[in-house]
Amino acid sequence: MATPNLPKHDLGSLRIHDGQRGDRKLGKYIGLTLLILVIVAAISAAAYALRNQKPQVEVAAVRQPSTGPAGVLDASGYVTPRRRATIAAKITGRVTGVFFDEGTVLREGQLLATLDDSDSRRILETATADRDSAQAAIADYQVQLKNAERTLHRAEQLQKAGVQTQEALDNASTSVDSLKAKIALAKQQVSGSEARIREAQQAVNNCTIRAPFSGIAVSKDAQVGEMVSPVSAGGGFTRTGIATVVDMKSLEIEVDVNENYIARVTPHMRVEAVLDAYPDVKFDGVVRTVIPTADRQKATVKVRISFVKLDPRILPDMGVKVHFLEDQPKQKSDAPAAALAPSVALHDENGTKIVFLFRNDHIERRAVSIGAVHGSDTEIIAGLTSGDMVVVKGPDNLHDGQAVEIKK
Repeated sequence: MATPNLPKHDLGSLRIHDGQRGDRKLGKYIGLTLLILVIVAAISAAAYALRNQKPQVEVAAVRQPSTGPAGVLDASGYVTPRRRATIAAKITGRVTGVFFDEGTVLREGQLLATLDDSDSRRILETATADRDSAQAAIADYQVQLKNAERTLHRAEQLQKAGVQTQEALDNASTSVDSLKAKIALAKQQVSGSEARIREAQQAVNNCTIRAPFSGIAVSKDAQVGEMVSPVSAGGGFTRTGIATVVDMKSLEIEVDVNENYIARVTPHMRVEAVLDAYPDVKFDGVVRTVIPTADRQKATVKVRISFVKLDPRILPDMGVKVHFLEDQPKQKSDAPAAALAPSVALHDENGTKIVFLFRNDHIERRAVSIGAVHGSDTEIIAGLTSGDMVVVKGPDNLHDGQAVEIKK
């Protein structure tokens, strides 16, 4: 059998000639060179952009200090009433009437609510009946006593005449003494009945709940048909109060002052108060008392401040910020009024205080003379005026005349 002619592999055709190798190396070098040029161009563009980008700064305005008394301390707290009471019943009972609503102006002794007094009135009627019965018995005994006294008188006369025996005289005398004892016992029964009447009447009165002082009802805590009790009972179905009454004339401010600064606060110190609800209105106050104890958890001391004049806008539990004022205003001098600048805007340069003034998108180095420090601000005696804008935050390498932009 003849062997078929199979194709032979030509391995020589896979060989790369020297000319082809040179062309590939050239293309590779060109690609690498282009990549390097692109990277250099990107770096140059980034450097140019960074070189031309303006540093961002934060600025604040220099302001004119207040001409009034200087403040020594700020604090925040709440409006609280000195007289505030949750009105509750002295006994457990069912509410039969409620005669007020939230916001009702109350006078002292005004009726607020009534409880079911049917059981107490039954007890009162029983005690009254017992008293009346005892009083009726006294009247009967007194009639019998008069008759017994007449019998005794006749017995004595007959005894003297020798007509009646001694036994009859003794019996007449015993009847008189017995009736006197019964009358005394009946009078004691009347006294006991009257004591029970007073007790029953007090129980009836306890079913009537009245306002203990004049004020405003700020909450209505029970409705007709509910059970109320002076103590929590009934598995949460029994109310413990009828109403909450606030004496609006006793409103004051209560603030917590850090114990590190409590030495600055003295009784009768003047205060400016600003309610969170009315931030544009200032209320004058005076320190009423500094509570002589500290809160170890918060490291604060409680201070109570009285309003100089109450205002209808002031309501209990409102948030308030207070500004304690110096007792005596600073003496006036011929020196010009200082400006106030944020202390963070000041920099020390070889013992000289400087600021960077922001003007026309550039900063200007300005040497200043400083005065006293007021909280986070510092007095500027010379170098700045009210309304100037100073840099309070920015890069460390700022210099005079540098172009900047305000951080958004």
